[in-house]
Amino acid sequence: MSAADRLSVIGNISRDRPRYPDRAAHEQLGGAALLVALAAGRAGMPAVPVAVVGDDLAHLPGTVNPEGLEWSALDVQPGESASFSLEYDAAGGLVSVVTEYGVAARGTEHALRHIEAHRDDAYHLCCRRPLDVAALLDTLAARTDRFSVDFFLPSAHELIPRAVPWLDRAATVFVNMSEYRLLAAAVDIATLPELVITDGPRGARVLVHGVPKAASAPSVPVNGEVTGAGDTLAGTYLAHRHSGAAPDIALAAGVAAASAHIRSDPLPVPAPRQPSSS
Repeated sequence: MSAADRLSVIGNISRDRPRYPDRAAHEQLGGAALLVALAAGRAGMPAVPVAVVGDDLAHLPGTVNPEGLEWSALDVQPGESASFSLEYDAAGGLVSVVTEYGVAARGTEHALRHIEAHRDDAYHLCCRRPLDVAALLDTLAARTDRFSVDFFLPSAHELIPRAVPWLDRAATVFVNMSEYRLLAAAVDIATLPELVITDGPRGARVLVHGVPKAASAPSVPVNGEVTGAGDTLAGTYLAHRHSGAAPDIALAAGVAAASAHIRSDPLPVPAPRQPSSS
């Protein structure tokens, strides 16, 4: 596999429990490392989640194997995987997040080892707690030719300032509108080579060194699963850009994939496979 043919996605894989008004609570498989990698794989770019999970998700490589997804960078440690309890309002806005990181707290060391061993990969860093974002960005900027980043609103106020020294080296930065306001207060947007700004049903746009280059039309609101929609857009967008697509083509593909994600059934947490009897 030649340089940048594979996307390594650094982040969490988690058990998610989203709650919406007037909907029954449920548990699903999530985490940005998994969802970005899944989307990239579906869009034609082999991708590998770089994450640490516990015994409760040790069976993922044997049960979740869509085309384009690799499991070679999954580190299984004794203990519990990360879990996120997410509460949304009726419009799909995130109200609160309760997190238990479990063994994901060891993710930085695992990711640093992966970067050193796989310098030819393209990288996407999901800037989330409990990762040491500064250490990872410093290593990515020094060791790799291409990396991108995104943020998560509950921690963006803390992690965007930490990321600022390296953001002008990122090929693409992904933010939503609330994160964009934090970003614009921390860095000159014109220094960023490519910035993708999502705004829910109001659409998305791409800025290149601060200049608008692409925009999507507003979408029809869908009463579906919004958890992971932004990750799906990012993974799809990156796969198309890596294949040579222009920003407007990549953005259209990313928005379409995110809309399909919202309309689709959540990814269930798979039950461990039972050993076959002889």
